[in-house]
Amino acid sequence: MVIKIDFQSDEAIYMQLTNQIIMGIATAQLREGDVLPSVRAMAESIGINMHTVNKSYAMLRQQGFVMIDRRRGAVIAVDVDKIKAMEEMKQYLLLALARGHCKQVSRADVHALIDEIYDEYYI
Repeated sequence: MVIKIDFQSDEAIYMQLTNQIIMGIATAQLREGDVLPSVRAMAESIGINMHTVNKSYAMLRQQGFVMIDRRRGAVIAVDVDKIKAMEEMKQYLLLALARGHCKQVSRADVHALIDEIYDEYYI
């Protein structure tokens, strides 16, 4: 998996890294049990500070996407708690749907968009 950081973006670098790893899991580029590069190796490969990578890995651990193993480092270990995942999705969707409603996005448009995005993960 190739990580690309946009240094011109307003999004924090640790969030870009976190989101790209989550997208890698969602698209099966990263799978349960895969080991992420060490903090130092990841930082050097994409040209960022080690503390930034550490913050991203900590966030991924907190969100249930990785576990930290003393010997292996950060290991993909997706939290399978569906109820928790549904609640998190609901919070994001509430805001996204409110924004869409303000811009006159229809229910059919929303369903089509969700189907399109969902199909990218479950081909």
